[in-house]
Amino acid sequence: MTKKKFYVTTAIDYVNAEPHIGHAYQKIIADVLARWHKLKGEDVFFLTGTDEHGQKIANAAKENGKSPKEFVDKTAVKFEKAWKTLNLDFDRFIRTTDKDHEKKVKDFIKLLEKKGDIYKGEYSGLYCEGCEAYYTEKDLIDGKCKFHPNREIMEMKEESYFFKLSRYEKKLLGLYKKNKKYILPKFREPEIVNRVKEGLKDLSITRSKKNLQWGIDFPLDNDHVLYVWSEALLNYITGIDWPSAKFKKYWPADVEVLGIDNGWFHCVIWPAMLFSAGIKPANTILINGFLTFNGQKISKSLGNAIGVQSLVDKYGADAIRYYVSRNFVFGQDGDFSEKGLVDRHNNELLNKLGNLVSRVSNLAEKNGIEKTANKLIKKLKIKEIEKLFDNFEFDKVLNEIFGFIDVCNEYVQENELWKSKDKKKLYELIDSIKDISILLWSFIPETCEKIAKDLNFKIDYKELGKGYKVQKVVKGKNLFLKIEYVSSGARKPKVSGATEPMTVPAHRGGVKGSVGKEDSIEGVLNMKEVGFSDWEKIDLRVGQIVKAEDIDGADKLFKLTVDLGKKLGKRTLAAGIKEFYSKGDLKGKKCIVFVNLQPRELKGVKSEGMLLAASSEDHSKVVLIGAEGEVELGSRVS
Repeated sequence: MTKKKFYVTTAIDYVNAEPHIGHAYQKIIADVLARWHKLKGEDVFFLTGTDEHGQKIANAAKENGKSPKEFVDKTAVKFEKAWKTLNLDFDRFIRTTDKDHEKKVKDFIKLLEKKGDIYKGEYSGLYCEGCEAYYTEKDLIDGKCKFHPNREIMEMKEESYFFKLSRYEKKLLGLYKKNKKYILPKFREPEIVNRVKEGLKDLSITRSKKNLQWGIDFPLDNDHVLYVWSEALLNYITGIDWPSAKFKKYWPADVEVLGIDNGWFHCVIWPAMLFSAGIKPANTILINGFLTFNGQKISKSLGNAIGVQSLVDKYGADAIRYYVSRNFVFGQDGDFSEKGLVDRHNNELLNKLGNLVSRVSNLAEKNGIEKTANKLIKKLKIKEIEKLFDNFEFDKVLNEIFGFIDVCNEYVQENELWKSKDKKKLYELIDSIKDISILLWSFIPETCEKIAKDLNFKIDYKELGKGYKVQKVVKGKNLFLKIEYVSSGARKPKVSGATEPMTVPAHRGGVKGSVGKEDSIEGVLNMKEVGFSDWEKIDLRVGQIVKAEDIDGADKLFKLTVDLGKKLGKRTLAAGIKEFYSKGDLKGKKCIVFVNLQPRELKGVKSEGMLLAASSEDHSKVVLIGAEGEVELGSRVS
């Protein structure tokens, strides 16, 4: 049988600056889609690359004292390396200076000329060098480009060749009406449609060599080069060898992923050019929002570009891939935060996924497993996950999977498997970890491949629900290390296997998520040095948070229900950790409780103890102290 094909592309990046996380977001999402369809057994082709012609490139090369070709050869390599560093599994990295691209572009232009869609004229109007795009007055905001407000709009007048874009107005409107998934997310569609309804002007597709020489020679007139957008868009077909059998196999593209600043070109100019050539347009144009950093668009000109390599060196590819897929609603703008990345890594990848795999594989290695019907796996909503993937709701896909990871962690606790050593229940959990890993592979491939290798199963969509093949389980190395985020100075996190020593307050409230001196161990004992007899007064026990609730009128406090085991039972605590943890993060979390502290009422809640936490000196980071291993609730800490 012929495999179902899936062809995904990304916007190709200008190489006038080095790759940053804003570029990477879109590429990661495209790779997630490509891997998902590969997982399902489809014949996938994933294309990405670089856009290397135009005025911006010529100017950047001049600033660096290089010829344009020398400049792009050096910079394009950095983009390709960055995407490999992020574990992107692309099939071709196309460069618009590639000889096959240049040849096929000229052939395509000649085809449009034969169709009667190219003519010579004069262009007079407004031009944004940042976008490499022509605009009308109504496209500008206060006379500035909305995507490059810091650049001056240039007035241009020169001889040019034009593409008859106006001829395809009705056909474009028919495309949008017929294909409800052509422009996604849907809220991006009205702006495009309304602009087309206002009327289309023919498109200038060349620049005179008197003003620009760095571009592909226009095949109909040697005194002109092609306008960068009129040739760069063609990479989506030249990259699969148009008009060969390979092109016919993969075209039309199933999904073209791009940013909102490229929307007009891909949703209007690109399909019109394809209509002229007698080629179907892509199935879906998937438009991502901008990533910002501290509320500003990430860019070299603003001086806030975050380099891909430095991020991978700090956090690893999987942590970055997970964060951007989980933290942002695709299509909407999002603000990138390294602290947010660290929190997602520690609270979800480490504490939830990593902890589940570690403790279950450890118990299975010691006690063995026995095959049984996996009732637990029924709580994994695979059909819902498939539907969310089809709707490009990547954050919700991960929410569903991690919801099931929570279920598995609760299953360990509820059944006290470190005591019962129930081989059948351990089998259910190992089998569940197998299916979790298969579903997460598109997002965090390196981690999932480690799990598959350690537990000896194959990452294959067909294996979902089939059951884990019983064998001796061997616990592998920890999947994740804890990352400590350092807020002062440059963003330099420290990675360690456990929380590094910091000042240790015992959390029961306090200002700005911190704890006042009267709430610290030092304050309670009212001394700077403590003798052994004083230490003996403190009763610290292992507990587990079973419930976290908001407190009316308290911005910093959670009301926590903590299980301290059979003898001590459950207690209520008011803890000032709302700034650092969500309610979901806290549920099921092991903690250390100061249990013989005199009760105190905070915001109407009687607090019957205090949580131990590690805090940075400026209280910008607070981490709850927990217990390692399968320690019984209520155990004394000494």
